[in-house]
Amino acid sequence: MIYRPIASLSLDLDNLWSYLKTHGDPEWSNYPSYLNLAVPRILDFLHQQGWTITFFIVGQDAILPEHQTVLRSIAESGHEIGNHSFRHEPWLHLYSESEVDQELTLAEEAIHRATGVLPRGFRGPGFSISATVLRVLARRGYDYDASTFPTSIGPLARAYYFAKAGLTPEQKQQRQLLFGRWREGWRPLVPYAWRTRPQPLLEIPVTTMPGIRVPIHLSYVLYLATFSRSAAFAYFRMALMACRLARVQPSILLHPLDFLGSDDVDRLSFFPAMSLKGAEKMALCRDLLHLFADYFTPSTMEQFASTVTLDRVKHLGWTN
Repeated sequence: MIYRPIASLSLDLDNLWSYLKTHGDPEWSNYPSYLNLAVPRILDFLHQQGWTITFFIVGQDAILPEHQTVLRSIAESGHEIGNHSFRHEPWLHLYSESEVDQELTLAEEAIHRATGVLPRGFRGPGFSISATVLRVLARRGYDYDASTFPTSIGPLARAYYFAKAGLTPEQKQQRQLLFGRWREGWRPLVPYAWRTRPQPLLEIPVTTMPGIRVPIHLSYVLYLATFSRSAAFAYFRMALMACRLARVQPSILLHPLDFLGSDDVDRLSFFPAMSLKGAEKMALCRDLLHLFADYFTPSTMEQFASTVTLDRVKHLGWTN
């Protein structure tokens, strides 16, 4: 029997309005949605593979009546429910402690009402994190945070995003840390603990390729596939092999747009790989995730966190 270490799969359930909001499009305030299309498609895909993963849900989506049934179906299908903030603002690091506390409270209440589950894991929108956010998470008893993105190309991704968005100078200032700073690339790839009170808080980074620290989550690989599918698969295979050699049990990040194409959503042409059709993306995701499962055993973030002993991992303070 081939040994496949446990590794986590998670999906940030960003909605159409949340992409428009980050992009600076005023139409976001009408809360346009594709969840009733995307979620059943994703759940059906996961059911066919026999996998359970973690869904990070936005509180604003959870309070809307039209999303109640589809969000509850995620929990009823056995998937873990995580907190992805209430307002999905990638400038969460600018919030005061009381604002962070309110943001988490609102999100927890909305998500619990919609799904019947109180989330115990958190991921900040746009990888937005701060010492204040970490303190509040620890105080509220969260099991883990999953907001760090250890790569040095975050500023390049931000520059690409700004070039595609019609943002005002004020909006650019709000989003100045979207996808992180250059020095994020020096953070650990393996789980570690923040020195927070009243207890340390486990951090599970979004995995980047060991050594060169470039992104390997599916949105990037799908974008590469728009130029060369063979190169995209070679790149992902190399990343998984590098993780095995470096003894990194990866945390692979998914987004709804990995499963939706230009024929499903015609308002997100600025997003990488949205030139592909939905069926093309589904086929690519299936083959890429099967490749992932050849190297690792897919699990939820919660299942992966339960294998980590806090007193055996590195403890870090906040240095930004």
